[in-house]
Amino acid sequence: MRRVSIFGATGSIGQNTIDLIARDPANYDVVALSGGRNIVQLARDAQDLRAEVAVTAFPELLPDLREALDGSGIEAAAGKTALLEAAARPADWVMSSIVGAAGLAPGLIALEQGATLALANKESLVAAGPLLMETARKHNARVLPVDSEHSAIFQGLVGEDINAVERIIITASGGAFRDWPMEKLATATLAEASSHPNWNMGQRITIDSASMFNKALEVIEVKEFFGVRPDQIEVLVHPESMVHALVGFNDGALMAHVGAPDMRHAIGYALHWPERRELPVARLDLAQIGQLTFRDPDLQRYPALRLAYEVMEKGGLFGAAFNAAKERALDHFIAGKLGFLDMARIVEGVLDRLSARTCDMAQAVTLANVAEIDQLARQEADALLAQGV
Repeated sequence: MRRVSIFGATGSIGQNTIDLIARDPANYDVVALSGGRNIVQLARDAQDLRAEVAVTAFPELLPDLREALDGSGIEAAAGKTALLEAAARPADWVMSSIVGAAGLAPGLIALEQGATLALANKESLVAAGPLLMETARKHNARVLPVDSEHSAIFQGLVGEDINAVERIIITASGGAFRDWPMEKLATATLAEASSHPNWNMGQRITIDSASMFNKALEVIEVKEFFGVRPDQIEVLVHPESMVHALVGFNDGALMAHVGAPDMRHAIGYALHWPERRELPVARLDLAQIGQLTFRDPDLQRYPALRLAYEVMEKGGLFGAAFNAAKERALDHFIAGKLGFLDMARIVEGVLDRLSARTCDMAQAVTLANVAEIDQLARQEADALLAQGV
């Protein structure tokens, strides 16, 4: 019986994780579930899985959660402190799928307990990759990637020597606007950016896919997780979203991971690792598919990718600044205060401003320093918005 917790349970990754666990409930003892404002879903899942505790991120919703769990024997809690306490409860396997920088601290606490951390919260590696990986090493814990691209790389490296790797290629669908003319992007609406052609995801990550900020974060993740140089990481636009990543070796061979666009591939691999078990996902008929297409990304269309490589070259706390500025720019786009193309301008402006603050950006990557730079970058993003940048 494995003790498992799911942080970000009401999001798309969390729901897919619950789907897999609910198919084999006898093998899992669910410790904690966390979610946001979807109290009905959180309470239902907690009851179905017989969790020990359910946590909402919003303290004002605690009465609603308590009412929904009344009589179930499941503890209800709310807020950041409650989330961290839930992460400290002993568990063998923890899904980290909270969106944004808020997922970092619970993931670190889970690693400190020696748990296996299934990492879908890409911001943890982007903002604090060295800290996260060192925490895992220090506590004899393990981080398993759950992003489809990084899971594909991880699987492609099984039995291989990382020193024999020449390059790593991650693919991008191109998002909602991959075939739009450039001149139309400036007028892209929130509704248009919130519809993905291939994947069923939450609104924020869907918009990040359209702007390619999602892929920019994933590029940085590759560097932090696998320890390769920035010049070894490539991105290809692959509209079909069936080849998730390729690993290129020094003998010229490319190992590709191919599968239907279903996050249960990567989740299931992390859940069952080191075994590979049957999953309820579609089997590809390559003859029916006929062909797969690839093209280089247009950096004018996707400036986020260019910024990612600049961030990797600078290192230090620039990953934390990049992620925080991106999150704040996205907040403003969703609120209707910023145009689609202006998000990248805001992020680049924040990085330019912080580049002058060498004493701040050269600090060690600690949780406190990451939090400080995160707050500073958000303030700079708001200032740039106020100035009409």
